[in-house]
Parts: sequence; structure tokens; C-alpha cells
Amino acid sequence: MFRMNIRKSTPDDIHLILNMYDHSRSVMRADGNMTQWVGYPLREDVEEDIKRGVSYIVESGKWKVESTGTFALVPGEEPTYNYIDHGRWIDEQTPYSTLHRMAALSGTHGIADIAFRYVKEQASHLRVDTHHDNRPMRHILEKEGFVYCGIIYMPDGAPRDAYEWWRYDCVPADLKEYVETVILPQHEHYDAAHRPDHIRRVIARSMMLQPSAVTYIAAAMHDIGICEGREVHHLASGRIIRADQHLRRWFNEEEIELIAQAAEDHRASATTKPRSLLGCILSEADRDIEPETIVRRTVEYGFSHYPTLDREGHWQRTLEHLHEKYAEGGYLKLWMDDSPNAAPLADLRELIHNERRLRSLFDNLFDTISH
Repeated sequence: MFRMNIRKSTPDDIHLILNMYDHSRSVMRADGNMTQWVGYPLREDVEEDIKRGVSYIVESGKWKVESTGTFALVPGEEPTYNYIDHGRWIDEQTPYSTLHRMAALSGTHGIADIAFRYVKEQASHLRVDTHHDNRPMRHILEKEGFVYCGIIYMPDGAPRDAYEWWRYDCVPADLKEYVETVILPQHEHYDAAHRPDHIRRVIARSMMLQPSAVTYIAAAMHDIGICEGREVHHLASGRIIRADQHLRRWFNEEEIELIAQAAEDHRASATTKPRSLLGCILSEADRDIEPETIVRRTVEYGFSHYPTLDREGHWQRTLEHLHEKYAEGGYLKLWMDDSPNAAPLADLRELIHNERRLRSLFDNLFDTISH
């Protein structure tokens, strides 16, 4: 029988924790991650974590429980998270805890699952960062429901991918399970603008504006109709929501109709205001207006749907799309007076008007995607 326990680290664990760091560092190197954890973490870091009471030992085993993993869970503000590039934290108001320095001994498995299960019980709002080359950790974070938010920088200037997670206590656990196991997997093979990471961001942004189970499921299912094509996906989403008998476990018919209408009204090309506040919230949350992200997705869409275009053809298509949708007079509308998208949209419009800067960004993205 598999057993596990999590306890606070003590000074007697220091040598063991350093061995865990050495093993995890060797795994990173074997996976091609050559620059993370160079000269870090040090013994002094472990001693400070233990002194502060934020270092933990994972004890697990099938026949007997042994110390096999470690991590630090640090409540309060993390100084390196005060500035974020190429994105933004979604929740700037709620206190958070940060997960740091996760490691394991050689020959152990499942430590991350155990650690994440524990920290999610201890904190309702988590942040974490990892090296971009740490593919296993990035995969774990996505599997655990973390939302990619942008890039933060270490004290030495090294970049790290930054992620955020919320527990959503107002949402029934079985509804969250339904979304995670049934709804989100349907998006795994769609285009980059409609994959699970996008849905998670829309959920997070919507819940910041109006936290409720109705908001949660509306955000989770707003693109469920993409299987019938982009042009009609909003209408298909409404139809699928109304027909989903599982939803009647948590919502009455009036709520389901509200959710379906919000999905129908969320589309960026809509020329009329959504019929409800929920529709406005969903529309605002669906606008992922981070300038570099917008340009990248535009280029990715071009590669996917217009493979015969050359570089200049993709450039012209990118320009036309950005002007048609996002520039002054473009069809994208913000439906809330205090829209959280107002500032990012202004930044994007500034980029669109600075064609030299936009072309440089396009060329970098084109070269990256084409290779």
C-alpha cells in the first residue's frame, strides 16, 4: 500500500535536501536544461528555508515511508514577481504563496503530484516560475491547472516562465472535475488560440471579475463549439451548452440559458453588446490582449491555414488582421467601462502604429515558428 506524509524540514534534513537538489539538477542537464540551478540552491538557501519554516519534506513509499522529495512553500510577496514581461499577472489583489525548489531523490516517482496536492490544500492562490527549458516542469504545471502569465526575471537577470493557480472555492469540486476531465481535453487538438491554456486564462480572468460557479462554467465552455468551425463556434457553443444534460446537476434551466447566451455573445467580431453582464464578462475575459501574444497567434494561425504564403505574404496578412481587428476603428469592442483590457489594447495599438518595431517582432516570430 502506497503511503505518504509531508512534514516541515529540520536541520537534520539539510544533507538529504542537498542530495535531492543534486539529483534534480542532473535530470535537468540530461533533458537539455543546462542553465537552471547553476550554483543554486545553496546550503544557505536550505538553512534559510528551514529557519523561516517554509521547507518541507515529502515522505512516501509502498512498504515503508521514506524521505523522497522536498519543496518550499513561501507565503507573501515574492520580490522577483513585482515586474512581469510579455504578459501580466491575472490576479494582482489576492495574497498568494509561491512554490520554490521542488526536488526529489533518484529512483522516486510521483513527488510532484504529492507536493501539488498538498500545496493546493494549504493555499488558494499560488504562483510559481520555472526555466523555459524545464519541459517536464512546464508540462506538470499545465497538467495541474496553472495559467502561464508571462516572464519574470531572477536577481541576475535570467528569465523564467511565470504561472498562476487558483482554487476557486466557490465552485463545486465535482464541477471542476467535470471541466478538467471532460471539457478541457476536447480543446487539446484545436488551434493555438483555443487550446486548454486559453480556456484556463479565460476562466481566471472571468473569475476575477465575478467569482461564481455560473461564471466558471461559462468561461470553461465558451469555445466548446469550435469543433464545428471558427465562424459558427459561438452559436455551436450555445447549442452544446443547452444540450448538455450533465450541467443540470449543478444549474437550473434559467442559469443554463444565461450561460448559453453568454457563449453566443462572446465573439470578438460581435457588433452588439452582450445580452447580460455575464456575456460582457466573458467577452472581456476572452480578449487576450498582450501585444506579443496577439502577434504570435496571428503568425501561427497564418502558418496553419496559409502554408503556401512566403514571409512577405505572412507579413501582409498579419498587418491586415491586426488593423482590421485591433487598430482604432477595428471590429474588436470593449463592453465594460472599467475594462481590464483598456491598457493592454492601448499598448497593442501603439505597437501596430510602430511598424518598424512590429516588423522586428514579426521577423523573430516567423523565424522561430518556421524552424
